[in-house]
Amino acid sequence: MASTNQSPQYQKAEAKFLAAKTDEERLIYLEEMIRECPKHKSAEAMLSNLRSRRKKLLEKIEKSKQRKSKKSSKLGIKKEEMQAVIIGPTNTGKSSLLNVLTNANSEIASYNFTTKHPIIGMLNYNGIKVQLVDIPAIESEYFDKSTAYTTDTILILIDSLEQLLNVSEKTFIYPAKKIIVLNKIDLLSEKEKRKISAFLQSKKLNFTLISCKTKEGIEELKEKIFRSFNKIRIFTKEPGKEKSERPFILEPNSTVKDIAEKIFHGFSLKIKETKIWGPSSKFPKQKVGLSHILKDLDVVEFKTK
Repeated sequence: MASTNQSPQYQKAEAKFLAAKTDEERLIYLEEMIRECPKHKSAEAMLSNLRSRRKKLLEKIEKSKQRKSKKSSKLGIKKEEMQAVIIGPTNTGKSSLLNVLTNANSEIASYNFTTKHPIIGMLNYNGIKVQLVDIPAIESEYFDKSTAYTTDTILILIDSLEQLLNVSEKTFIYPAKKIIVLNKIDLLSEKEKRKISAFLQSKKLNFTLISCKTKEGIEELKEKIFRSFNKIRIFTKEPGKEKSERPFILEPNSTVKDIAEKIFHGFSLKIKETKIWGPSSKFPKQKVGLSHILKDLDVVEFKTK
């Protein structure tokens, strides 16, 4: 595939692609080749070919994951509607973070590469369930590239700014949204925290400073994890009763009709009156129609015919 018209970066990525031993590795280097491929008209056929190969490779990886998941739960992860993966160097506290967020009881030790296979937990945040996966350290031979590639959100866990560049270079190839999570801030002074925050803000990065030991910053992190999925939470209530404990999860700009139909198909035809509380209402108990656009954390009350 290489030619004299290709950049050194492209040729380097192609060499790695040809030397790759797994489909996951080939996918990573194929992505690099696509990024480095010239975008001028004469290279359109090559770019189209690369994208076609990527599509076929993704399908092959997905089929392989499905086959493995039937054989062993350790060899495949059934992805839930909302999934986040914890990625980072060894001994940054990945297992501790999973435990704090989900009570998954992931093994914790002070020696390198404690996690040798993915460990799954469920984050329950205000009635919302998010699947969290602790995968082996990014420099480990057990690192799960396919899960990192197909997840919705990546939590890049570090405990120093020195680690950031190295980890970022290894994770920028994955299309998921990313949150930088700097752990062990219980060991930092307030001045050091402010300095780190200022640096990350200057780079326009989405980040949170936390301590798995003291739980500082954990609630903020939970909220950021949910926000990364770009969903809204809508609660329902019956007249004269409290709102539901668990919200419905909808896409942004969903309407009253959308949530009614999510309750059950055809329910919107049975509605006589709708009242709302929350961010999208002008005042509590505002009466609205089926086309009213809802916002995150709205409460909707239906009265049927």
